[in-house]
Amino acid sequence: MLEKRNFYINGQWVAPVKQNDFAVIDPSTEEQCAVISLGGQADTDAAVAAARAAFDDWSQTSKSERQGLLKRLLEVYNDRSEEMAQAMSMEMGAPMALSRAQQVGAGSWHLEGFLKAFEDFSFERDFTSSEKTLLEPIGVCALITPWNWPMNQIVLKAVPAMATGCTMILKPSEIAPLSGLLFSEFVHEAGFPAGVFNMVNGDGAGVGSKLSAHPEVDMVSFTGSTRAGIAISKAAADTLKRVSLELGGKGANIIFEDARPDAAKSGAVRCFRNSGQSCNAPTRMLVHKSRYDEAVEMAADVARNTHVGPASEEGKHIGPVVSEAQFDKIQKLIEVGMGEARLVAGGLGRPDGLNRGYFVKPTVFADVTNEMTIAREEIFGPVLSIIPFESEEEAIAIANDTPYGLTNYIQTEDTDKRRRVARRLRSGMVETNGQGFAQGSPFGGYKQSGNGREGGIYGLEEFLEVKAVSGWAAE
Repeated sequence: MLEKRNFYINGQWVAPVKQNDFAVIDPSTEEQCAVISLGGQADTDAAVAAARAAFDDWSQTSKSERQGLLKRLLEVYNDRSEEMAQAMSMEMGAPMALSRAQQVGAGSWHLEGFLKAFEDFSFERDFTSSEKTLLEPIGVCALITPWNWPMNQIVLKAVPAMATGCTMILKPSEIAPLSGLLFSEFVHEAGFPAGVFNMVNGDGAGVGSKLSAHPEVDMVSFTGSTRAGIAISKAAADTLKRVSLELGGKGANIIFEDARPDAAKSGAVRCFRNSGQSCNAPTRMLVHKSRYDEAVEMAADVARNTHVGPASEEGKHIGPVVSEAQFDKIQKLIEVGMGEARLVAGGLGRPDGLNRGYFVKPTVFADVTNEMTIAREEIFGPVLSIIPFESEEEAIAIANDTPYGLTNYIQTEDTDKRRRVARRLRSGMVETNGQGFAQGSPFGGYKQSGNGREGGIYGLEEFLEVKAVSGWAAE
């Protein structure tokens, strides 16, 4: 078992002020794989003080110096990528193939994207011939990240903060902390100055809320549940710090009558990826009535043929969900769904042959209406709800009838319709015909899916203040 009780503060690994052991559970086996310590107010204060002390010098470093360190960080990340893949697979249950290619790959992809965006990024912009607009680091940033895509979210926050001259405190998810600890090692190996990057493990009450309310923290960037995002916003309000939130989703995947033949199949595969634990998963499949029956059967077939197994296994399969609490929540919602809609695949309990581990059957419900619980709540598991529609207007109305607004999906060969519908969907992202987003594309949502944008130029600007200076030109 791994013992990882120390925190990374001011360039050193330090013991918690007060030891508070917390077991890290391997979701494939339900057995303890590591122990960390949960921090408290004193640990939080120490990390914030280190970040505050480092800010003046770090904020004045040159762009080229920060570029060099980020390039070195990418080298370390790539050199130690197998360690990271193993850590994420063990802590949150991503199968090794997924962990290597997508979980680890997301981190390196975003880091590369930030380096490209940073290349031509200017911190000084002419407003008039005599007035200059300066973009300056906001200050000390608290970065609170989730367990479902650990490196994706840590890199999307830490790297732009570093690039723009901010200092930071990372609080990874206590459920899946091993990747955050390893990333801290990468930062140290890359040679960042002491205090620029700090890491404290802890839960929401012990560290997250303390960071959110801390008077010496200038910004909180949080990814997680909408419920927690609301709590963080309230905690941050007293000090009027900036809050950037990437929260839940309940994405609609609209399959029109002229969609490609395999649209429902690919949509179901996407829904089940990462065991359904993605905020941008297309969990509501809206299908034109002319294609409805075939879509239901196609999605059910995907569910029945999706192999579920331990994260340590090689191969293309989905692993467990992250924890017992998550497993229980999903089971309760599946049970609710069985009383609301027509179950066509999956259902309650573990898949056959798996009697330990937090494994969930890929599940498909048909004849769902948008008023049902399973259509409104973010289940965060491999559960798909299929809803019929008759007209374009009805599809748009159903898609928008949700408190969330992160990612929606459109499947049609009609270019005018695709563009028309995309303009009317109330979400931060609209993916059409399975075409993924480019490197550096802004990631974020409308409504209760949060505010702010991550990735590329937009992600860099998120960590900057805007200063207007008159009389810049020499008289």
